Amino acid sequence: MTTSTPLQASTVLQQNPLISFGRGICDYSKVQSSDIQPAIDFLLAQAEKAVALAIDPKTPASWNELLEPLEDATESLSRSWGVISHLNSVADTPELRAAYGEMIPKVTAFFSSLGQNLALYQRFKELSQSADYANLSASQRKVIENSLRDFRLGGAELSDADKPRFSQIQDEQALLGKAFSDHVLDATDSFVHVITDKSELAGLPEDTIAAAADTAQQKGLQGWAFTLHFPSYYPVMQYSENRALRRLMYEAYVTRASELAPQFSKGKLDWDNTANMLEQLKLRDEEARMLGFENYAALSLAPKMASSVSEVDTFLTTFAHKAKPFAQKDWQELSEFAKTELTIDGLEPWDIAFASERLKQERYSFSENELKQYFPLPKVLDGLFQVIQTLFGVNIESANLPTWHSDVQSFSVKNTEDKVVAYFYLDPYARPGKRGGAWMDDARGRRELPNGEIQVPVAYLVCNFAPPVKVDGVLRQPTITHDDVITLFHESGHGMHHLLTQVSALGVSGINGVEWDAVELPSQFMENFCWEWEVLEKMTAHAETGKPLPRELYEKILAAKNFQNGYMTLRQVVMSLTDWRLHANFDVENAKGQAVLDLSKSIADQFNVIPQPAISRWINTFSHIFAGGYAAGYYSYKWAEVLSADVYSAFEEAAKLTGSVLDEKTGTRYRQEILEVGGSRPAAESFKAFRGREPSIDALLRHGGLVTQ
Repeated sequence: MTTSTPLQASTVLQQNPLISFGRGICDYSKVQSSDIQPAIDFLLAQAEKAVALAIDPKTPASWNELLEPLEDATESLSRSWGVISHLNSVADTPELRAAYGEMIPKVTAFFSSLGQNLALYQRFKELSQSADYANLSASQRKVIENSLRDFRLGGAELSDADKPRFSQIQDEQALLGKAFSDHVLDATDSFVHVITDKSELAGLPEDTIAAAADTAQQKGLQGWAFTLHFPSYYPVMQYSENRALRRLMYEAYVTRASELAPQFSKGKLDWDNTANMLEQLKLRDEEARMLGFENYAALSLAPKMASSVSEVDTFLTTFAHKAKPFAQKDWQELSEFAKTELTIDGLEPWDIAFASERLKQERYSFSENELKQYFPLPKVLDGLFQVIQTLFGVNIESANLPTWHSDVQSFSVKNTEDKVVAYFYLDPYARPGKRGGAWMDDARGRRELPNGEIQVPVAYLVCNFAPPVKVDGVLRQPTITHDDVITLFHESGHGMHHLLTQVSALGVSGINGVEWDAVELPSQFMENFCWEWEVLEKMTAHAETGKPLPRELYEKILAAKNFQNGYMTLRQVVMSLTDWRLHANFDVENAKGQAVLDLSKSIADQFNVIPQPAISRWINTFSHIFAGGYAAGYYSYKWAEVLSADVYSAFEEAAKLTGSVLDEKTGTRYRQEILEVGGSRPAAESFKAFRGREPSIDALLRHGGLVTQ
């Protein structure tokens, strides 16, 4: 154990919930905005002391004396900062947002300086060249190898004259990313459309109408209130027979956080992300060039599977060309159906979801709302847990961890010896102050502590399903759509990757250290089970009758699985290409005004089959690349989908022999070769260890119906 002496927290700080939880789990409900500044200042000072000790020549260049104390201090800072960031995403308040924003520059500056610390870089080099290096575990050596790479990417080799500017770039990017996210959340929260005439609600499902009435009541309004939060917005687009209402909601949704927001979505010009995007792209380009890369896309590939900028562009354009004929067929069919059956001559963007739902109902004789009644969330969770337990040899049980909202549930993951190996949270419902979308995040990573004990991992699984509503004074159990089921399985796949790791070195345990373009493999892999009869039969129970999903209805949804998949695939590839080319060959030096929007439109015009409306500003809310870590990385979804489809085909092959895709033997191999190793070895090696060969695109094309019969 190191001889370093940690800074002692004052009595007041010892009671601060952002410090007092130590290696345990934070009591989120006790965190106040006033706790943030003193806690983070203390933890920053503690981390800086650890850095000073690490670069002291008297400190031996060993894992135990150099790396472990540094990891202790930076982990404490990261975990507390992670709590604050998490609360900012799921329980936003003006006070929390202000306190969080105030500390972003300090935290960013610390981690930026850590990456640029030439003395620390030299100590890590000494460690990598020491006699003890060979005696370290493969995971520990991978941590050091990744650290050396990250030092180079963090600017450690820059001149002293360049380092201040490099740090400034990191600070500015962090603040711009937060501002982008805040603008999207504020723009989404600000819009409310109230309806007082019930005839305007024609076509909407009963639960959507009940939720709108509930929203109106919560806001002190009469009638029915609709918002731009997805569980409120999308059912209007999908089911409303009121074309004017669909148009109003669509125009509000696609103009959020743009210069058109005051006109269409009751937004403020202060929330316009146009300049923010351009500034972020300029900073990223400058950062890349300072590090010797031609562009930010090239920089982003340094820690990824893909080997070159041209390889990714070719991958995406090839995919686009493969999907386009199928997308054109989808669009032609929808346009003809809308004209002949719905008397909509000239399909508009606000008609697409509505016409698609009607076409789907006619072709497959079921509606998404009908299907939704078979998926009460508690029953779906039971089914999900059964899949995980069968495949991976674990048990999931309710836990009683401290939470940040009454809707949040917590669970323990136990091995066959009834020992807890992990915990996770599920925050399922949309609400004001919670950002949209779904995600999994790391609350605590697995590591071996200095005393030999194992710190078990903890994960957040966050979704934005429609919350339960009261109908005639009775609270209905929440039901979710089949798409929501897929989302839940997706995030649980990320969760299992983080929670079932057996790696003891924090830097490469769980999702840590996994190449960004491979990190979606376990999540997309889990989605496949949502289409299997043996899974769906056991995880469905009609909200009113309690009966499981009928086999006849299952056959219909299976037949509809690839409904409009050409169009949906092309849409995702266009988004990926937009991200990639913004970071690979966008002329940032001369870009002005709406240049980002113009590029997005030119790519859509080149590859998409659906005309893009002039008012669309979807790029202004593309949080994945401007606030979510996917800059020059959105292609990862498709890249990893190739891997995940190929991995799942091993379970399909096993099912031909055993009669079940829930094959325990294949599940055990997958757990051992993919999940347990985390980032301790290259993802390509993990894939080959499981499949015995290089990945093939064939399974993905087959699963997606993108092959000519």
